[in-house]
Parts: sequence; C-alpha cells; structure tokens
Amino acid sequence: MTDDDRQHPADVPVPPVFSLTGQERQARPASGPEKELLEAFLDFQRDTLLWKVAGLTDAQLTQEKTPSGMTLLGLVKHMAYVERNWFQIRFMGRPLSVPWRSGDPGADFRIEPHETGAGIIAFYRAEIAESKGIVAAAPSTETMALSPERPHSLRRILVHMIEETARHNGHADILRELTDGQTGE
Repeated sequence: MTDDDRQHPADVPVPPVFSLTGQERQARPASGPEKELLEAFLDFQRDTLLWKVAGLTDAQLTQEKTPSGMTLLGLVKHMAYVERNWFQIRFMGRPLSVPWRSGDPGADFRIEPHETGAGIIAFYRAEIAESKGIVAAAPSTETMALSPERPHSLRRILVHMIEETARHNGHADILRELTDGQTGE
C-alpha cells in the first residue's frame, strides 16, 4: 500500500492536480512577424507539456517509468529551471541558481518529498510568465544575452527553447502513454 492509497481509500476518487485540454493550447499561426511567431511556437510547446500532465494525480505524476527514474512531474520541474536558466540567468544576467550547477545534475528532475504537482506546475507557470515578460521587453530577436559565457541572441534562445521543450514533450508523450494510455501530440 502506498502513501497515496492510505490518504485516499479506493472508493474515494483522487482529484487530478489540474486540467487542460488540447484545444486550450496556444495556436500556431501560419505566418507573422518573427518574434511573435517564435513566441507562439514556444507557447504551443509549453502548453503541450502542461497538457501532457493535465488530469493526473500527484501519484501518477511522480510514477517512475524509466530505468533512470524519469517522471512526468520531473520533466515539468526540469523545464521550469530551463526557462529560468535561458531567459533570466543567461539572457538577463541575473544571479539566480539552477540545480545542475550545485554538483547534483539530477536535482532538477527529482521530486522531493515536500514538493507537489500543484506547486511544481505553479513554479513552471511562474518561470514561463517571467520569460514571457523578458521576451516582451526585448527590442528585437537580435538583442544579445548579457551572459558573457554564452553571448546568444534572443532569436537563438527562442529557437533553442522550442527545441528543448519539444524534445522533452517527446519524453512526456511516452511517459503519459505508460501512465494511463493517453496518446497524442
């Protein structure tokens, strides 16, 4: 018997952490100004990750389905830190931390006992909101990151974030199918 079973007897349904349908995702326009087009495609990928974890309980979100221990919620936590890393730390030069710099490379994927699905999803959404504010304030996609270690343009960062989020959405597709059989983009 798991802790979740003791807290929620079999005859009492466990509510999902949150809900989101595929139709609620950001639309991908057929054309438009570069910055807006890149933002829309990134938002679609962000929404897709949230859609992949929608409707699941904390127990389902933290089920380890791979030999490495990857979980759906771990992917969301990792992506929250990736948002922070690329937009706040690298682009804006803010002195914030990310777990992989502390010598524990798996910490950004690991769900700690005090962490919940709702808390990590709220963290991801907050990091996205901060990223979106940074992008909105940038004069153009040619604006260069303030980090001297990686002097990338905002365009390069947006393209990388589309790539990174889409790559992890592929992992989320598989983990979700292994969790409850749901498939789809």
